[in-house]
Amino acid sequence: MINKISGRHFYQKFAYLLIGRYICREMSTRDEIVTISDTLIREKGYNAFSYTDISKALSIRNASIHYYFPTKTDLAIAVIDRQITKLAEMVREAADKDPVEQLKAYLSIYSHTNEEGSVCIVGSLASDLYSIDERISNHLKMLVDNILVWVTGILENGRSRGVFHFDGIPRTKALLVITNMLASLQLVRLTDNEKDFETIKETVLKEITI
Repeated sequence: MINKISGRHFYQKFAYLLIGRYICREMSTRDEIVTISDTLIREKGYNAFSYTDISKALSIRNASIHYYFPTKTDLAIAVIDRQITKLAEMVREAADKDPVEQLKAYLSIYSHTNEEGSVCIVGSLASDLYSIDERISNHLKMLVDNILVWVTGILENGRSRGVFHFDGIPRTKALLVITNMLASLQLVRLTDNEKDFETIKETVLKEITI
């Protein structure tokens, strides 16, 4: 009886292990597809890349991509939703910090993107706004709304605490901050000056903290 039970437990554990590995492999492939798609959207633009670009980069068949994402629209939505999730995590992590540190956390998003020599996913997809599926546009607008709500809240809280100083309503100032950061990633690719981005970022911060 002991041997039978032990054998049964062994095969159960073995089955669980195989299922776990299968799930991890499935998740890994899906995540890799989303990751390379994010890069391709930023580098080429949504309309300029295909599933063939992904399959070549990951050495998989196009059919494997269609298994996870039947349409390119489904894939683009997954890319945006990942950014929405990352933003939500960043908001939670910065929740207990003071307004200045929260704003720095927001600005760090663009610092990392600039270090990668890339552009913001919002800026890249926005340029194709009138040629992409409405469902993609809706998810992109959701991401932008979440960013705007966060930055507006940071500025409003900072001004009420006396650490930020600016004229006008917080939402308008938030739009200006976001616009400056989005545009800076595009512009500094043409100025050939590595210090330009940091100068812009520091100026954005100094203008409201002095």
